[in-house]
Amino acid sequence: MKHFIMAAFAACITLNMPAQDGLPTDYLSAEFHKSRRDALRSGMPENSVAVFFANPVRNRANDVDYVYHQDPDFYYLTGYKEPHAVLVLFSENQTNSEGVVYNEIIYVQEKNPQAEQWTGKRLGIEGVKNQLGFDRAYNGSDFNNSGVDYSQFDKVLFNNFNNDYRDSKRNQADLHSLIEQFKQQANYDENTLPDPIKFRIYEMIKATDLENSANVAQNIGRALEYYPNLKKDKVISDYAESTDPNVRLELKQQIIKIEQETPKSNLDTQSLSTLMAGLRQIKTEEELVLLTKAVRISAMGQREIMKAMHPNMSEMEIQGIHEFVYKKYGSEYEGYPSIVGAGNNGCVLHYIENSKMHVNNELVLMDLGAEYHGYTADVTRTIPANGKFTKAQKTIYDLVFEAQDAGIAAAKVGNGFHAVDAASRAVIHKGLIALGIAQNDKEARQYFPHGTSHYLGLDVHDPGLYGAFEHNMVITVEPGIYIPNGSNCDKKWWGIAVRIEDDILITNNGPVNLSAEAPRTSKDIEALMKEKSALDDFVLPALD
Repeated sequence: MKHFIMAAFAACITLNMPAQDGLPTDYLSAEFHKSRRDALRSGMPENSVAVFFANPVRNRANDVDYVYHQDPDFYYLTGYKEPHAVLVLFSENQTNSEGVVYNEIIYVQEKNPQAEQWTGKRLGIEGVKNQLGFDRAYNGSDFNNSGVDYSQFDKVLFNNFNNDYRDSKRNQADLHSLIEQFKQQANYDENTLPDPIKFRIYEMIKATDLENSANVAQNIGRALEYYPNLKKDKVISDYAESTDPNVRLELKQQIIKIEQETPKSNLDTQSLSTLMAGLRQIKTEEELVLLTKAVRISAMGQREIMKAMHPNMSEMEIQGIHEFVYKKYGSEYEGYPSIVGAGNNGCVLHYIENSKMHVNNELVLMDLGAEYHGYTADVTRTIPANGKFTKAQKTIYDLVFEAQDAGIAAAKVGNGFHAVDAASRAVIHKGLIALGIAQNDKEARQYFPHGTSHYLGLDVHDPGLYGAFEHNMVITVEPGIYIPNGSNCDKKWWGIAVRIEDDILITNNGPVNLSAEAPRTSKDIEALMKEKSALDDFVLPALD
């Protein structure tokens, strides 16, 4: 499978020759996006329509917005990167009054020379037709007169709204206007929509047989700790508290009766995310080329910082070197805020301040990922700032490495998603107990508090169904041990934080480590840190 990685990266390099206008040519093709729309359409219920909205524009400060990032589902299905847009997909062909047959419509930003002078070119209707392959494209201002009668469909599929978008009074086709128009057309009433968490618990209870009801009741009890408002639902709270299987069976029948008596609506805010998760969890060959490049770029960033690292560096400088490498390889963005934590800062799982001025002789945990053409990597390495692990640091590092190897070995087609976490966690818990850091599994979990894997793709935590592994899924394997200062163990372990994270392609021939070019073993890390860095002679003049 090493040959696959090299071939994929070679394909990236070949495809990345600049076009006539200087832009890369290795973006996802219009044919790819169309194939994804066709795949979604084939999984939609009969006589249904799916409606997708672009991501909102988010303000950073006054008249400056954050760099726009398209909703990943919208991009996956369209390739359209601009805001203020709507995609409408139909499960079956539709025919308009003029006899034209169609099964999809997209509404986009209107061409506007004055606006484009400030914020860049817009594709407009013709660009969307010519470059993205849509037959029926309209300006957003036409959405109010779309002619779609949503009441005629058995299901109207969409993701419910987070109300995190602004209303531009100057733009009558902004996202706010498009959503309000949809709500009117679809007879949207938030009060009639099921609460998504409550809906999932109801579905879980309905699908549970008598023999497994005790386990489900226990899981629901834990859910009530996270979502205390659900305790107001007497059926759910009684199910969680009951110890009598027959009572739980009666409560299950009550849920069925409640749903039968609930007024029916064709608005469905639950199914679309599941359909999209089923699609996006399996990567196509075209996606794997881009994702592999993002991962290899990230691995190169880890390699370069290993050579450049020294104790006088700041966390922010380390972050900058990683991100500089990303840009040199053509990565547009970071897939998520970069995490660089030295010493005890590494014990903060999502530490993004990166403000420590000198990393000194501590371990430095670096969790970063390049985003290339929308696809993001997620690679973590933990290295000694002075190039040499102490005995205590090496002991913890090697234990995490052993756990990661066990997790990667479990990432096989047919295994359940939980298998990776179970394999890694068994190694770490046993090791922590043997070292006297923890007395039992419960205590050991405090030092390894997060899951071991998630899907990877257009999102750093890509959607998926979390069932059995299948060919061409890509996941992370990232066990860790974090021992904050003041922990209930020998002080020699305090402030040690280690996470090793790699991006794993699951294949019928076994797992493939896409980020393997970044050294993983303590021995290989120390060896690479002895090499000269291209940045050794990059010294800036003092400013004070």
